Amino acid sequence: MVQVSQFSELVRYSRPMLTAAGIFTVVIMVVGVLGNLLTLVALLRHSKLRTVAAAFIASLCISDLLFCFLVLPFSASQFFHGAWIHGDVLCVMIPTLRYGSVGVSLLSVASISINRYILIAWPHLYQKIYSRLKVAIYISLIWIFSYGLQIPILLGKWGVYGMDKKLGTCSINKDEHGHSSKTALFVIGFALPCIIIVICYAKIYWVVRQSHKKLQQHNTGNKYKRSEMRITKMVLVIFLCFVVCYLPITLVKIFDQEVKQPLLHVVGYLLIYLSSCVNPVVYVTMNKQYRVAYLETLRCKYNSNLDSQQTQPPQSKTHNMSVTYLKNMVSQSPKV
Repeated sequence: MVQVSQFSELVRYSRPMLTAAGIFTVVIMVVGVLGNLLTLVALLRHSKLRTVAAAFIASLCISDLLFCFLVLPFSASQFFHGAWIHGDVLCVMIPTLRYGSVGVSLLSVASISINRYILIAWPHLYQKIYSRLKVAIYISLIWIFSYGLQIPILLGKWGVYGMDKKLGTCSINKDEHGHSSKTALFVIGFALPCIIIVICYAKIYWVVRQSHKKLQQHNTGNKYKRSEMRITKMVLVIFLCFVVCYLPITLVKIFDQEVKQPLLHVVGYLLIYLSSCVNPVVYVTMNKQYRVAYLETLRCKYNSNLDSQQTQPPQSKTHNMSVTYLKNMVSQSPKV
C-alpha cells in the first residue's frame, strides 16, 4: 500500500535532493555494514583488543549493523520512491527496530563513558564493577531497556507505530487518547546520554589534569602540553560527533512536530543514519591498534602481536601512579 503526504510535496519540488539523499543512505548502509562487520571480526579474532570497553563497542557495532542492514534499505527506498510502499506490517516493524537500535547505540556510548571514568577516577573499584558477568548483565540491560520501551507503543498505550501522514514516513503517532512517546523518547534518548557523556569526560579531564599538575615536575613542559591537548582533542571528537549526529533530529522533533519544514527532518534522519557508520572510521583514524587489527583481519592474520595496554588497572596504592597509567589508557582508547 503506497502512503503519500507532505513528503510527496517535498518530492515535487526537490526530486534531485531526495535522490541524492537516497544515494547517500545507500552509501552509508554499505559502509556501515562492512565497517561494523570488520570491527566485530577484529574484536573476536584479536584477543588483545578484548577489553571491557571493547565489549560495549561490540554491542554498539551489533546495534549499528542491525540498523544498517535492516532499517536503511527501507529508508533508501522511501527516498527513491518518495512514499512508503512496503505495507502496514513493515511500517510497524521498521520504526520499532529504528528506535530500539538508536537507543542501544546511545546507551552503549554512555556506558563506555562511564567505564572510562571509573577506570580513571576509581581504579581500585574497577575489577569489582566490571567482572565478566556484570559486563554481560550491563549489556543485556541496555538491550532490554531500549527495546522494552517499544512494548507500550506496540500495544498502543504510549503512542502507536504507523504512517506519520505529516512527514510521510513510518514513525510514532498519537494513540486514541492523544498520547505520543516521540518527544519523550528523543529527550530521554539524547539528553540523558549526552549529560552522562559530558559529566564523565569532564571528570576524566579534571582528574588527569590534576594528576599532570602533581607530576609536572617529572615531565617537560612540552610533553605536558602535548598530553593534555591529546586528551582534549579526544574528548572534543567524542562529544562533537555525538552532538552533530543526534542533536539536529532531537530539536526538529521537539520544535517542528507539525512538520512544517520537512527538509529539516530529512537532514536530521540522514545524520542519524551517518552515526551508524562513523564509529569504525573514527577507530581507524584515532587508534593505531584498531588500524593494525583491521589490516590484519583483511589479510586473514589473527592474534598478532598487537601493542596493547592491560585490560585492568595496575594494583598500585599510589593514586598519582594509577591516574598516570590510566591517562595513557584513555589517550590511546578508541573513540566511542
